[in-house]
Amino acid sequence: MPIHRRVRPFNTRDTYPEQKLDNDLCHVVVARGAQVFVRGQVGQTLDTAQNVCVGDAAGQADQAMRNIAQLLEEAGSELGHICKITIYLTDPRYREGVYRTVGHWLKGVYPVSTGLVVSALARPEWLVEIDVIAVIPES
Repeated sequence: MPIHRRVRPFNTRDTYPEQKLDNDLCHVVVARGAQVFVRGQVGQTLDTAQNVCVGDAAGQADQAMRNIAQLLEEAGSELGHICKITIYLTDPRYREGVYRTVGHWLKGVYPVSTGLVVSALARPEWLVEIDVIAVIPES
């Protein structure tokens, strides 16, 4: 029996065909049945991979948080069980709008947080990426 459960596996050759990659990844790993690691989420729908809110960092953050909420639910957790969040911005001027949006989603949760400004993300239209670590509480 595997120690880890993998949610929404995919291969990068399907996700990034123009980059000629071939990596087996997934959106979520549930480790030892309790820790939930969520892949960085962007302004892209989970089911269609359609980019949304191009040019709008706060809108992309909202979509990323919508994805995170859905992925946590699929893994058996929820936003209230997020322990750590990491936010990557391509421009420090996006910080206020993005953090306000994320704060709306995580009101009352109080996770630890790390914010980074990076030179770019995997696609030029992505302005923000958010990943989280959560838990599945014992029943």
